[in-house]
Amino acid sequence: MVPENKAADNKAVNEAANKAAVTVIGLGPMGQAMAGAYLDAGYEVTVWNRTAAKAAALVARGARRAESAEEALGANELVILSLTDYDAVYAILEPAAGALRGRVLVNLSSDTPERAREAAAWAAGHGAEHLTGGVQSPPSGIGKPESSTFYSGPKEVFEAHEAALKVLTGADYRGTDPGLAALYYQIQMDMFWTAMLSYVHATAVAGANGITAQEFLPYAQSTMASLPGFLAFYAPRIDAGNHEGDVDKLAMGVASVEHVLHTAEGSGVGTALPAAVLEVFRRGMERGYGGDSFTRLLDVFREG
Repeated sequence: MVPENKAADNKAVNEAANKAAVTVIGLGPMGQAMAGAYLDAGYEVTVWNRTAAKAAALVARGARRAESAEEALGANELVILSLTDYDAVYAILEPAAGALRGRVLVNLSSDTPERAREAAAWAAGHGAEHLTGGVQSPPSGIGKPESSTFYSGPKEVFEAHEAALKVLTGADYRGTDPGLAALYYQIQMDMFWTAMLSYVHATAVAGANGITAQEFLPYAQSTMASLPGFLAFYAPRIDAGNHEGDVDKLAMGVASVEHVLHTAEGSGVGTALPAAVLEVFRRGMERGYGGDSFTRLLDVFREG
């Protein structure tokens, strides 16, 4: 029969061995939020940042601060990278490459699809697995299952660590190509920043005419809320190659954008944004697309 105190010791050892653990490298606002989410979920968390002071609050909550990137990599199999871009990833990991073997690098840093593929190959060359991630949430959304992150890379690696990744956000696996998560993230950002900049420009025009942002808000929200319906209408037509001008015509769009530009100009507001839109529309007109839907501008973009 095992003595009671010995059984308790064995239980403590087993619990320590089975306790989930993760390393977080990069402690900007996003990395701070991620490390915090893991602490809240009961993980043993090792953290490292080039500016060591950024780890202080996390250490106070129970995280362990590594003294070097190499030590941080050696601490755990699962390593979350939350850095500005892949240049920062290489700057930190290349000097510590000897510690990469056997690690799973979940690279949540932003960059292009091609650079994600290059990073995955580089990691494999050092004996590490690489999952690309694209976080679709600000730091305030970390730790919430309704938030989401794109992932791509080896499916078996994703599945082995899916539960840990879901501590951060919901996980949307896009496929084995390491570039896919970065691609999905960047095309989302393409839409997000263009839409938000259009809102800022429209708000500037409103303000130049004595309309406050708060007064404009319900109308801006109404316009944005109408977009999903348009997307749902046009997506199957685009996939079918149908750019028929039965609902809208590019020529009409040109006139509309010209009016937007002239309104901004008359309000004393910069016209760079509507001018850029108008230039794309006019290129479509030059190619003889005036009677087609504005979606025919896909061909203008594809031509470069």
